[in-house]
Amino acid sequence: TYVSGAASEHTHCPFLCHTGENVTENIELRQLVRLFLECSLTADQNKLPNMTAFWSRDGQEIPDSQLVNRFCLHRFNITSEEKMGTYSCVFENKVRADFVLATPRFREKRDKPVVSYVRDFVVLPCKMEGSENESLTWLWFKGNETHKERISAQPERFEIRSENRTSRLKLINLTFADAGFYYCAAVYAVGSTMNPIKLKVITFWEPLKPFIAILIAVVLLVVVIFLCEKRQSKKKVTEEEKGAEDGSSMRHRKV
Repeated sequence: TYVSGAASEHTHCPFLCHTGENVTENIELRQLVRLFLECSLTADQNKLPNMTAFWSRDGQEIPDSQLVNRFCLHRFNITSEEKMGTYSCVFENKVRADFVLATPRFREKRDKPVVSYVRDFVVLPCKMEGSENESLTWLWFKGNETHKERISAQPERFEIRSENRTSRLKLINLTFADAGFYYCAAVYAVGSTMNPIKLKVITFWEPLKPFIAILIAVVLLVVVIFLCEKRQSKKKVTEEEKGAEDGSSMRHRKV
């Protein structure tokens, strides 16, 4: 059996899995901590002799972390966001345990963009799950994956309202330039977590375009039908007039 766990100076969270299976534990951190990560292979010593093991971070072996033992313990001081990542203890037989250290994740993520209109306003909501009494610092940004600019409250443009685990960004007098990705950031002592929200800005005519297209198609169809009927009617009148002329000509011949 393979046993591993994560602990700070005050907590210990062991878990286990069957021999030969890799395991992963997600650890949410809110504060700077001294973290003890441990993993061990427990089985009959005659069947499972001591073997080498080492620790790695994000796939890179940590120097001086190798040992020959079925019990693997290492202490990590998580002093900043740069210290976060995936820590793994890897045994000689390729069995491993991955400890994913990160700030709390946003549970709810939007698959579709928020849609609003030019010269209107919109409110972008952001909520972090957790304790009701948990107080967070919130920041808002606009940009993309590589470059983000922080948004500050501005009269008649941006309003930011934050309370505990909830924050809202209100954009006023929207323009097409306001479209794009916005990021709300829940800030903890050890780092921050960002949640992207896509904003799409359209004109009031935009939702009517499908109906206008259908209306135009109907009008064109009516015009085509009208022209066809008019042509058929004109052709019929011509044939009747021709028939009348032929009949008159026959009567004159008989006389």
